[in-house]
Amino acid sequence: MRAVVIGYGSIGARHVGILKKMGVGVSVLTKQKGLSERTFYSLKDALSFESPDYVIIANKTYEHYSTLSDLAEIGFEGTVLVEKPLFHQIHNPPQNKFKDVWVGYNLRFHPLIQKLRRIIQKEPAITVHVVAGQYLPHWRPAVDYHSSYSARRQEGGGVLRDLSHELDYVTWLFGPWKRITALGGHFSPLEIDSDDVFSIMMSGDNCPIVNIQINYLERIPRRELLINTAKNSIKLDLIEGVFQLNGEVTDHVKVARNDTYRAQHEAIMNQSKEYFCSLEEGMDRVHLIDLAEQAVENKVWVTP
Repeated sequence: MRAVVIGYGSIGARHVGILKKMGVGVSVLTKQKGLSERTFYSLKDALSFESPDYVIIANKTYEHYSTLSDLAEIGFEGTVLVEKPLFHQIHNPPQNKFKDVWVGYNLRFHPLIQKLRRIIQKEPAITVHVVAGQYLPHWRPAVDYHSSYSARRQEGGGVLRDLSHELDYVTWLFGPWKRITALGGHFSPLEIDSDDVFSIMMSGDNCPIVNIQINYLERIPRRELLINTAKNSIKLDLIEGVFQLNGEVTDHVKVARNDTYRAQHEAIMNQSKEYFCSLEEGMDRVHLIDLAEQAVENKVWVTP
């Protein structure tokens, strides 16, 4: 297999390193100079010279739609993975000849999320509480947070989009939703113009109460889920890899950050589609982000 990674920021470089270790021939499309990777500066050249089977769109969020449109216009017929979120605002996807289009919600490949999914399919949730956060200046140690896309709303930054993983796996596990409301915005002293805190509440037929709290403020990074069913209380700590059932640790797995990305790429290579976020689901998550912003602006419950 040959792959082209579009964008060489932290996530693009991560994809390149993982794919190379998997034996995939990888090239990069970027404006950066002097890289050790095989580099192209034109999408047409990258596709023409490399004839890739697989393209990963990992540039800035606000560039995803135009990049996907360019890829479709050129006539690429292979598999596309678009990093999350799919788009920075609502768009209709371009007409295309792609074999498949997936959205990179790699936390679906976390073994504890998959274990929870198996339980929830037999034992519906009554309440769900999710907390996820990390202090933005510590997020990418090699990058000044002021210059990151996360700090810039116009580039698709902000915690609501950066941590849309939570919107995705919560919907995948417990949705769909009948109504949603939210509080959010920029409340901290962080020198950014994007949102740094969001609290979202949702309700649906499969789960009456879901609360998601995400932020750029946690000095001790957190990614936790608390679920109550009619029979059990379940807690997941995705950072520590701990699964608790009624206070007892029933699973403790060590999951390095690259592991879920690697599992995602392996699934694409094996054409195993069970856990992937489809283009349609990715569009739904963009719509959910929009609804959360509407709820904050209008101070009301909104309906998908």
